[in-house]
Amino acid sequence: MANPLDELTGPVSEKGNDVNVIHKQLPVTIGMDSMIFELFIFTVGFVPGLVMTLCKVNVESIILAAVWLAGIIPGAVYWIMKINAKNFFQQLQQRIQARASEIDNYLEQRVVILENVAGLVQKAMELDREVMTGIAALRSGVNPDAEEARNEMAGKIDAVFTNLVPRLEAYPELKAHEAIASALQQNSYLQKEITAARTLYNDTVNTWNREIYSWPVKQIVAARNGYTTRIPFAASREVKERARAKVF
Repeated sequence: MANPLDELTGPVSEKGNDVNVIHKQLPVTIGMDSMIFELFIFTVGFVPGLVMTLCKVNVESIILAAVWLAGIIPGAVYWIMKINAKNFFQQLQQRIQARASEIDNYLEQRVVILENVAGLVQKAMELDREVMTGIAALRSGVNPDAEEARNEMAGKIDAVFTNLVPRLEAYPELKAHEAIASALQQNSYLQKEITAARTLYNDTVNTWNREIYSWPVKQIVAARNGYTTRIPFAASREVKERARAKVF
């Protein structure tokens, strides 16, 4: 039998197909099968015991007690399972909140880093522009046909760099470019941490979306409490367009 989906001979999309996260929360619902299941759980042994008691069936007391017990135990177990399921969802919600807060924490750190980089780059650009403008002006006055003039200009250029070194050493406490490189390295690290935190967040959301449809107990509890699916992290349209853009 051939594969129902054949990637070699089947119809293909020449233009490709974009992947998007659907921004929609789906409510959990239950049908008649869930109601029948719950009715069965609570009546599987209760009805026979009630009939035997009302009809005064001639059986030993221990047998009648066993029938009644068989009717009570399934309902009690099911009730405990529902409590555990609700506790599970409440704890999972807190885990999702913790994952989201972790992302916010990294984002806040990254904003601080980028603000520092912006200030350092601005100061460094002003410093470099001042120095390079002076050097360019010095070089523009070099006359290759005059040896004495060339040596004089070279001496002036050396003097400019000599005066530049202490300014770099004392600006502000470290060299500006080293601070910028360090800040950019921290930014790269934080971006990796944000990506990892978003992956953990999506995994937790996926667990939630899967478990609320775990029939019978968890789905019934989710439906009775009005739970809905959760939306995982999705990149913005701007980020997607930048990712598709030509970099090199």
